[in-house]
Amino acid sequence: MARTVFTRRPNSGLGNIRRGFTDPTRTIDWVLMGAVGALTIIGAFMIYSATRPRLLNRGADPFQFVQRQIIFVIIAIVVMAVVMWMDYVQLRGSAELFYAVTIVLLILLFVAGSVTGGARLSFDVGPIAIQPSEIGKVSTLLLLAGFLAEDDGATVRYERFIQSLFIVGVPVALVAIQPDLGSASVFVACAMGVLLVAGADIKYIILITSLAIVSVIAGVVSGVVKDYQLRRITGFLNQNSDSAALQTLVTQVRFAKRAVATGGFFGKGYLNGPLTNGAFIPVQSTDFVFSAVGEQFGMLGAGIVLALFGVVLWRIYRIARIAQDRLGFLLCAGVFTMILWQAFQNIGMTMGITPVSGVPLPFVSYGGSHTVAFAIMIGLVQSVHMRRFR
Repeated sequence: MARTVFTRRPNSGLGNIRRGFTDPTRTIDWVLMGAVGALTIIGAFMIYSATRPRLLNRGADPFQFVQRQIIFVIIAIVVMAVVMWMDYVQLRGSAELFYAVTIVLLILLFVAGSVTGGARLSFDVGPIAIQPSEIGKVSTLLLLAGFLAEDDGATVRYERFIQSLFIVGVPVALVAIQPDLGSASVFVACAMGVLLVAGADIKYIILITSLAIVSVIAGVVSGVVKDYQLRRITGFLNQNSDSAALQTLVTQVRFAKRAVATGGFFGKGYLNGPLTNGAFIPVQSTDFVFSAVGEQFGMLGAGIVLALFGVVLWRIYRIARIAQDRLGFLLCAGVFTMILWQAFQNIGMTMGITPVSGVPLPFVSYGGSHTVAFAIMIGLVQSVHMRRFR
């Protein structure tokens, strides 16, 4: 009996029968999964607290939005699992197809997309809104990383740098025209992050950044940038303004900041926040969900959310460092940059340190498209980690 125990192969333990230590299914980064799962659970509680008052006032089911979010999360988990178990190198082979489908969908938005707040952002399929720009972040990253990974050099040649900008520029232009400058900035941040770690010359980055600034100014002058987007900038620069034109925008930021500020260290308790549970903050479950955390759970709760994002970014950084090829490294760099930039944008506009951009907080805010998109990104990172021994 003792001989049988001590001679048993190490890969024959419970749940890992006949699987070696290099088998992808044994090398999931559970710390990353745990941090993402914790943020998702926190998000479900915050979505319920932020949407419950309005639903009760309308006589509707107070669990309506959180139930939808749970369905979105289940779909996201299934999609993430599929991506994880697929080899990211094989996915690179279909990047051109995914990218082409994204571009077609972004173009079709101008014909069949629904108009919300003056922008065509999504297709309405019954009660669900599908936002192509969210999935476009993944397809653009996959194509860009694959394209740059074809060169083994330590630097990005100028010709390849310009071609990379074209890959990113097409979806950025289509998203900006919708107009959705917040999402467009996430595409740009992703591209800059991937290009920098790929070895692009910093002077190229400065040149393109300058051209982008000039393009934005030209868009404002020509009228491509809509008035309500200009009001977001004006509202950010004049947060104490009493102007009637800016009142709605300034008021929601003011209430969001007040919710965070009055939460104290421990918060006012779940479902006991006067501003959150009094329905004072518009679109709180999507754009200003961090204010619900701050008011109800205070600095402690907000700190935990920030710490969880720190863990997510740390694990992605670690996986990038141990990736076995350039493609895996660049994919992780792109996901790292998008999560960092989008989280900074969302939390920043809640605190009044960045303009209101309308981007959701990854893993926490309500919404199906971005929940699935970020699940795919985590699936790609896990795919890189699971194949680090090959």
